[in-house]
Amino acid sequence: MAETLVWAAIPTSLPLPIRLRPSRTIAFTPSKASSPVRRGFRSTTATKRFSDDGGNNNNSNNGGRPRRPSLRSFAHWLSLFFSQVSLRDPVIAVLDGDKANEFRRQLLPSYKAHRRKILVPPSKTFSRGLGGGSPQIAELQIIDVLRKCNVPVVKVDNYEADDVIATLVDQVLQKGFRVVIGSPDKDFKQLISTDVQIVMPMPEFGRWSFYTLKHYIAQYNCDPSSDLSLRCLVGDEADGVPGIQHLAPGFGRKTALKLLKKHGSLENLLSACAIRTVGKHYAQDALIKHADLLRKYFEVLRLRRDVDVHLEEDWLCERETCNDTDILSNFFKTLDGRLTYQRYVSS
Repeated sequence: MAETLVWAAIPTSLPLPIRLRPSRTIAFTPSKASSPVRRGFRSTTATKRFSDDGGNNNNSNNGGRPRRPSLRSFAHWLSLFFSQVSLRDPVIAVLDGDKANEFRRQLLPSYKAHRRKILVPPSKTFSRGLGGGSPQIAELQIIDVLRKCNVPVVKVDNYEADDVIATLVDQVLQKGFRVVIGSPDKDFKQLISTDVQIVMPMPEFGRWSFYTLKHYIAQYNCDPSSDLSLRCLVGDEADGVPGIQHLAPGFGRKTALKLLKKHGSLENLLSACAIRTVGKHYAQDALIKHADLLRKYFEVLRLRRDVDVHLEEDWLCERETCNDTDILSNFFKTLDGRLTYQRYVSS
């Protein structure tokens, strides 16, 4: 069995503030193994938004509007991921299932309401083989390049890729493995522990870098188990969850962190404020008045772990990488219109 198993979640719907969300990845390392941080990777808490040109956020040619994520971005960061992080370790890609957001949007209609789909290049040579450009075509192209690189792809209808990953993390931890989640997505911070790390893309350095429990505590001054509760209180703009700051003036991040540090979780905090005073009057009033709304936010932001997906033994096999360079090179050529999609498919 290979030392590390890697999961990658490739969403086709991205938030506007993020120019690119590359493959989200989970690497599983046996507990007896050393730290998964590889030579040349410096753990850091810094992150940066990045665009389809590999990091340039200049919107001057786009009327000041954020650029859409693109297949070029995906290919660029996938290439770096293969060369810098996974190497020959097994990789499994996880895509959002059909109607993946329906469950959460029924609870909160604003959930991810502003996200855009991956931008398919206008090149006729690229899209002709699949009948034109669309987010669905982009997904087929993503699946195709991943499978050519010997990456199995998992997609479960009615579930987001994040939920599939959270479910698989639990299964792998039960097998005695350690976990590394590679993603710029802050949703995964609720999973960080001594056995679960994150590896983030760092456009300013042109590489991926590890983010650990130590970095989380240094950045937020609280335990990761409180991360989900904190986002419920202060909001999550990328996911369309407003929090209660706009409903309770004065109830900001500082107040939320102080209360969560004392009570540990949102539910503990709400239970405590129902029977005694837990803070200043404005905080007390806000928590009592908006308790049901906060519980709804918690249900929306909480990663589900009940997905009907199971770890397969052949997912643990070492990945064959000898064709990666040619496959990704040809994929870039199709994006530039220098290679027809029909020739790429047959390559």
